[in-house]
Amino acid sequence: MSRIGKAPIAIPAGVTVTVDKDNVVTVKGPKGTLSQKVDPQITVKVEGTHVEVSRPSDEREHRAKHGLYRALIHNMVVGVSEGYKKEMELVGVGYRATTTGQVLELALGYSHAIYIKFPPEIKVEAKTERNKNPLIILESDDKQLLGQVCAKIRSLRKPEPYKGKGIKFVGEVIRRKSGKSAGAK
Repeated sequence: MSRIGKAPIAIPAGVTVTVDKDNVVTVKGPKGTLSQKVDPQITVKVEGTHVEVSRPSDEREHRAKHGLYRALIHNMVVGVSEGYKKEMELVGVGYRATTTGQVLELALGYSHAIYIKFPPEIKVEAKTERNKNPLIILESDDKQLLGQVCAKIRSLRKPEPYKGKGIKFVGEVIRRKSGKSAGAK
């Protein structure tokens, strides 16, 4: 049996989980409302202070979806109660980030500035301190959307292995390579 799928999801105080007849799970909490359509073969039951996800058989497809939908519902519950936060760091001389409302302006060493407009579900903030790398702080209640946006930002200038320049997550370790071998004949 799926270890992830069979674990019940605890519902914290202030969060409500509902399942309608079309098998759409809606989670409401202090940070917002999220909904997810669940495969009709997977059963979702709300019992008091926890949610249980079950499957009809041990078929390969059912096992895969069992853990998937349990994880998606858990991410929604955590998102509307606590929220998710990602911090990204710009490493490189002249790399800058500024925000105006929901628009992020990036200077990444290209001949032009890059502007990214964010959906209203994501809060974006840019911090620049003296003698430190600029930071981009992203917050949202939707983990999938937040991860997708972070991946898009990172793809604009991935960290390179020689000097480590680029956009990386705070705490991410970049595998470094040594440059040319000196004196090789």
